Amino acid sequence: MSSDSLENLKTCLQKFAAERDWDQFHSPKNLSMALIAEAAELIEHFQWLTQEQSSNLSPDKLKEVEQELADILIYLVRIADKLGIDLINAANEKMDLNAVKYPASVVHGSSKKYDEY
Repeated sequence: MSSDSLENLKTCLQKFAAERDWDQFHSPKNLSMALIAEAAELIEHFQWLTQEQSSNLSPDKLKEVEQELADILIYLVRIADKLGIDLINAANEKMDLNAVKYPASVVHGSSKKYDEY
């Protein structure tokens, strides 16, 4: 993969799955389950750490976290591809909704959920 674009990553993942005849297993359901499993593996790296420790990982631990995040991204991109969802557009639309749901003038410095203010 020679570029950092999401579209190129999607194409690379399609090719990777096709070369291995794995597309038959890549239903949105299966990919979603795999994504959750990878998210759980990410959580394990932070379990029982303090806030400070979780922000100051060793280089080796940081590399392991990087790999888990990559796995999560891979599954996320595959799910979106299978469902025909443009992730960048979806994220932008969601941020527009979040801006309405969480106006900075109301929630600045607060961790309250939108239905608590």
